[in-house]
Amino acid sequence: MPETPLGDQRQRIDKWLFFSRIVKSRSLAQELVQAGFVRVNGEVISQPSRMIRVGDRLDLQLERRDIILIIKGAGERRGPFSEARLLYEDVSSPQLPLTAFERAQRRL
Repeated sequence: MPETPLGDQRQRIDKWLFFSRIVKSRSLAQELVQAGFVRVNGEVISQPSRMIRVGDRLDLQLERRDIILIIKGAGERRGPFSEARLLYEDVSSPQLPLTAFERAQRRL
């Protein structure tokens, strides 16, 4: 990838979720976005092709918990966790795991 200024790095949200190891596959990332469980800078998105960039805030409602991430970089591949962890900063507050009922409410 050619050198670009940090703020100019853009990537599709579904690819970024996959490369950062938030989800196991790109198709699962697409389903998560289309179901309305992803917010970018406070705005609910429904298009997996939505472009995100460094500095954007992601609010994700996952099956077991809610997380808030700040994007620090665009991924080039789905590497090991130690590499993927460098793509974001987790600013979520500690919380208890969701109950079985709450998890059932979030099923896609």
